[in-house]
Amino acid sequence: MIKAANEFKDKTTAVSQLWQTDFTYLKITGWGWYYLSTVLDDFSRYIVAWRLGPTMCASDVTATLDQALAVSGLDHIAVAHRPRLLSDNGSSYVADDLAKWLDQKGMQHVRGAPYHDPGKDRAERSSAGIRR
Repeated sequence: MIKAANEFKDKTTAVSQLWQTDFTYLKITGWGWYYLSTVLDDFSRYIVAWRLGPTMCASDVTATLDQALAVSGLDHIAVAHRPRLLSDNGSSYVADDLAKWLDQKGMQHVRGAPYHDPGKDRAERSSAGIRR
């Protein structure tokens, strides 16, 4: 894990250098509460992948990341560096299962406190905008 404060000295200069991830909750009439997992590219601010489900587990994060890797083509090509992942310290992001998955994929994980990281604001704002 890398401290977020040390990671934001240099801004991203290309797509797929840093992906931000976050969950937001949505109340769906007749169904109840569901959780939307998103992966946002820091440079383009494009939502690379999203997944809606009834839980907020590490497996939901890895499923969304699998989708992001597939959509971006990064699951089939050799690249010098995989995207770094920026998240808050939610239980699904500090889970051992996610750490193992990221290690297998060769991705670094940057974590910071919610609402306190300058770079994390993009994913938080994206999630807040969806709830409105």
